[in-house]
Order: sequence, then structure tokens, then C-alpha cells
Amino acid sequence: MSRFYRVIHMILRPLLYLLFPISAEGLENIPAGGAVLCCNHASAWDPVLLAIRIPRTVPLRFMAKAELFQNPILAWLIRKLGAFPVHRGSNDLGAMKTAMKCLQEGQKLVVFPEGTRVAEEGDASAKGGAVVLSTRTGVPMVPVYCGGPKRLFRRDTIVFGSPYQPVIAGRRPTPEENREIAEKLMERIYALKGTVCDAGN
Repeated sequence: MSRFYRVIHMILRPLLYLLFPISAEGLENIPAGGAVLCCNHASAWDPVLLAIRIPRTVPLRFMAKAELFQNPILAWLIRKLGAFPVHRGSNDLGAMKTAMKCLQEGQKLVVFPEGTRVAEEGDASAKGGAVVLSTRTGVPMVPVYCGGPKRLFRRDTIVFGSPYQPVIAGRRPTPEENREIAEKLMERIYALKGTVCDAGN
């Protein structure tokens, strides 16, 4: 990661942990090399809190909605922190090429397959971009449960599940395969919520 990212990470981590005391389980499941970290999305804080719970030496990139880049100051900042824009609701080939390049270089790419913030499982259907990225580059997907809506001083847990490689019949997933794998991916993500409950968190 860039020096800028590491410095910001070092400064913000203790402050944000004080405001949002979130622990992390399963960090050992983050593989070496490229991987798609596939997360549920219940809060605008999810990308930030996910990043501070991952060691700052891990190379992270983020697919972020293009609307966030309309403000030039915010666009400069989040680009420096590893984000790049994706136009939701369209086949953004530029964003997909950038994402595949990041993965091929061994970086971890954070995506939110639901494409928007949702309160409960099933409120939004999963998009298939993560599946395409994984099958096209050969890197694994890692299901990540980021918890529910974030509240100040409320304890929560981010859970990293086991990495896995989706299985498809051909070189590229069919639309049916893509949809089915994306749905099962979200099932894996939300199933991690049960491991938090089982642990008594």
C-alpha cells in the first residue's frame, strides 16, 4: 500500500476503534495473492471499518460508486486510499478492467455484491460482478460479514469466511451460473452472522 494509506490507517485506526469498537474474526482466511473480498453492505461505514480491521500492509482496493467521485476533493482522497469508480447499473468495462488488473497484481479487492446498502438479507439481489472477476482472473472469493447498521460505541464483529473458487462449466460463467453463484455467495456471507451469534458476540 502507499505511504499515504499506511499513515492514514495508523492515525484513524485507534480513533475509529474508540467510536466503533469492532473486532475481526477469521483474518487468517485472507489468502496470499489476489482475492475478491465480498461483503454485505448495511452501513456507509462498512468500507472504512473493514479497512482499519485489516493490517495496513495488506494491499486493498475498493470498487466505489461513481457518485462519490463527483466532488473533486473527496475523489482525490478516496483515490489515494485505493478506491476507483464503478458506474452502477451498467456494464462498466473500464472498472472491470481496473479490477482485474488489481487482482492479477495480487491485491485484495473489496466489493459489495448487493450494490447498495441493505438492512436485511434479501432486500437486494446480488450482482454478478464478483463472480465474473473471480472466474476471469482465477482468484478466490472471500465471503465477509460486516455486521449490521453501525452505531457509535456499539460492539460488532466483522467475520472473514473461508476463501473458495466458484465452479463453472466453461471458461466464463453463463448468466444462469452467474446468478446462481452470486445468490449462493450472499448466502455464505449472511451465514457468517450465525458464527458471531454462536460465539456470543
